[in-house]
Amino acid sequence: MRAWLEHRGGGLNEYVFPSRQSVKAHLSTRQYARLLDQWVQAVGLIAGEYGTHSLRRTKVAMIYKRTGNIRAVQILLGHSKLDSTVRYLGVDVEDALALSEATDL
Repeated sequence: MRAWLEHRGGGLNEYVFPSRQSVKAHLSTRQYARLLDQWVQAVGLIAGEYGTHSLRRTKVAMIYKRTGNIRAVQILLGHSKLDSTVRYLGVDVEDALALSEATDL
């Protein structure tokens, strides 16, 4: 990250990933999706099988699997209800609550 910040220049009050169209704006979700498609194709994968949402879901699923901390995943996703997080991950509510209670933040 430090290398990217040094490469792009600019100050601390500017966006880390500025828009191509305006230095006062951030990278749009559409620009990010296009970049992601290019990256996926560049490593030899099928772009249609990977997207911004699937990668977001994969990351939190990995965090949940590694830590069992459903509450941390809930916070990362910005969900107000634990039930939403449980449904999002596709895990059993009872298992998720048991793991969550056994894990300290």
